[in-house]
Amino acid sequence: MFSRRLPWHAATNAISRTLTSKRQQHAPVLDLTESNPTQAGFLYPAQQILKGFQDPRILVYDPESAGLASARHQIASAFSLDPEKLILTSSTSEAYTWLFKLLCDPGDEVLVPQPSYPLFSHLAALESVALRPYPLCYAGAWSIDLNALREQITPRTKAIIIVNPNNPTGSYVANCELEELSAICRQHDLALISDEVFADYALDPAHKFTPAAALLDTTTFSLNGLSKAVGMPQMKLAWILTNNPDAHQRLELIADTYLSVGTPVQYALPTLLAAREQVQDQIRTRLRANLKALQLRFRPRTVEGGWYAILQVPRTMTEEEWVIKLLEEQNVLVQPGYFYDFNSEAFLVLSLLTPESIFLKGLDRVHHVINF
Repeated sequence: MFSRRLPWHAATNAISRTLTSKRQQHAPVLDLTESNPTQAGFLYPAQQILKGFQDPRILVYDPESAGLASARHQIASAFSLDPEKLILTSSTSEAYTWLFKLLCDPGDEVLVPQPSYPLFSHLAALESVALRPYPLCYAGAWSIDLNALREQITPRTKAIIIVNPNNPTGSYVANCELEELSAICRQHDLALISDEVFADYALDPAHKFTPAAALLDTTTFSLNGLSKAVGMPQMKLAWILTNNPDAHQRLELIADTYLSVGTPVQYALPTLLAAREQVQDQIRTRLRANLKALQLRFRPRTVEGGWYAILQVPRTMTEEEWVIKLLEEQNVLVQPGYFYDFNSEAFLVLSLLTPESIFLKGLDRVHHVINF
C-alpha cells in the first residue's frame, strides 16, 4: 500500500536506546548536541515580537505566490537583496523540495557534500531524486575536493549543493572554490544550490559574506530563513534567492501550487527582523566562548562559522562506542560523525550552541574519558 521512498520502519540504534534508558532512569544527562536556540537560554524581546502578530491584516487571506510583497521587501532590506529575486517558503527544507521539483525528474541526481546535513537523504528520497556525494577534505582547514566532485557528475546530474558554512564542519566555501564551481556548472549545464542558513555566524568578526546567487552569473539559488537568521525555527519562514528570471518564474508556479507560507509570520516580519541583531549577538558570543573552552581542552578541527565543532578521537573504539561510553559513564550526550556521513572514523560532533555552564561541565567529563 505504501511507497518505498523512505525506510518507514528503521530500527532504533544503540545510542538512541541508551539515551532512552538514561532518561527513563531520570539521569541528569548533559546534552552537548543542543541545536534549538529557543531551548538554549537566549533572551528574546517577547513583547516586541508578540506585537507583530496584532496586525489585523493577518485575518485576511490574500496570498501572493512568491510571498507577500511587503514581506519580500522587509527581507530584502534586512539582508541587502533584490526583493524581485526572492521566493518565500515555510522552511529551507521545503525550499530544497521545491528546487528538486524544479530541476529534477525522478531518478535524476544532485551532488551533495560529505560530511554534511543528515536530512538531505530524506528530502531527496521523498522527491525521487538520487544523491551523489563529493568529499570535503581536511588539511588544517576544510576544502572541496573539486576533482572528486567532477568525477561524480553524470548525464543525470542536475545540480550541485553547497552548504556555506557547512554543517557540521563549519567551513566556508572560498571565493576561488565558488568560481570553480560556477565554471563546472556552466560546463555541464548544472544549477548551484547554496544553503546559507549559518552565514551570519562567522567566528571571525572580520568575515564578510555575500550570497552566492548575488555573486555568480550561473543559475544559482541561495537559501536562508528565520530559523537561524533570528534564532526562531518555529516561525516557519525561509526564502530562495535566485539570479535566473526563468527559474524564478517557474518557482512561482510551484509556490502558487502550495501557498505554504503563513500570513501572520509575513506581517510580523518587521518585529521579528528587528530582533535579529539582539539574538545573533547572544548566539555569536556563546559560540565563541564555547569554542575557546573547547580549544583549551582539546584540538578540534578548524571551524570558521556555524554552530558545531568536531573532535577527532582515537580509533580504539567506534564512534558509536565512544558516544555510548560517554553516556553510560559520564551522562554526557554527543553525536557520532556517522550521523553526518563522515567517510571515516572516529569523530564526535558537539554543538557550540549549548548553554555555557552545561558545555563546560560536559567538556570536563569528556576530557576525563578521552584524554589526548
